[in-house]
Amino acid sequence: MGLPPRLALPNRQASRHAASIVGAIEDGSRFASLGRPRRVWAIGAIHAQPDRLDLIHHAIGQRFRPGDRLVYLGNMIGFGDRVVETIDRLLAFRIALLAMPGMIASDIVYLRGQQEEMWQKLLQLHFAPDPRTVLDWMLRQGVAPTLAAYGGNQDAGMAGARGGAVMLGRWTRELRQAVAARPGHEQLFNALRRAAYTGGPANDIAKKEGATKEGAANDGAPDGTSDGADWTGNSRGGGSLLLVNSGIDPRRPLTGQGDAFWWGSAGFARLEQPYGGFNRLVRGYDPGWTPESPGVDVGPVTVTLDGGCGRGGHLVCACFDSFGEMLDLFQA
Repeated sequence: MGLPPRLALPNRQASRHAASIVGAIEDGSRFASLGRPRRVWAIGAIHAQPDRLDLIHHAIGQRFRPGDRLVYLGNMIGFGDRVVETIDRLLAFRIALLAMPGMIASDIVYLRGQQEEMWQKLLQLHFAPDPRTVLDWMLRQGVAPTLAAYGGNQDAGMAGARGGAVMLGRWTRELRQAVAARPGHEQLFNALRRAAYTGGPANDIAKKEGATKEGAANDGAPDGTSDGADWTGNSRGGGSLLLVNSGIDPRRPLTGQGDAFWWGSAGFARLEQPYGGFNRLVRGYDPGWTPESPGVDVGPVTVTLDGGCGRGGHLVCACFDSFGEMLDLFQA
């Protein structure tokens, strides 16, 4: 796929609070702590295939119990043209699970994938230094069906990119309004996390994030600091499962990954040593997937759950215990 063109978008403050249909979101937190759950259900890249998602939801619904967690591993949209229906299914299943006794909003997590990242950047395209190049690249990487699903027109976007920031800003504003008009859609996109992990207090990573320097040495603490002993997800404690969209850069600490979670797939499957004390790393999207690829690829410390859904393959779901051992696996 290759790395995206430079967007030069301004940094923004934490997203608005999600509406009640999505549930409460911790201010400023980019990571989801799953605590020490009974089980973690992880769903690979959906790519706007709601019928396959319905089958996976049905299977999970029969097995899910309070104390479990559910994590969607990003790329919920993209490639497929049934984006609106897919987001509606995600929200409906969330409501059904939260109706179970003992369930709370943070038990269900949505990760940001390549497609969600591109979509969010497309909505800010008027800030890009070369919007025509960026838009053309995004369209070739699978964002076109999402654009169409929310009523966007490619030609109008290109015309806006040629016409200047004011004209392009008008086009992106209409897209943002179309998303906001769909109940719960804007809130779900605002609720996306960069990664999810077992074994630590909910806010530990977010609290330490400000002290992290990009590229700092990783000595086992998630923020690359010298201690980190109060966080159970390090080599001193025992947090064992890290869930991401596509990859990580093992040279960086967890809070210094930046966009490596969705663009840093190179070498993920070749990892042979635990990263940051995590015994198991799970991703839901493999950009190098082909019809000959296995739907599930298990390495010494990594698991890839990408059956090629939306690209002629299947949607994959796996269940893990909080230490990273796979307990169940199925596909639709």
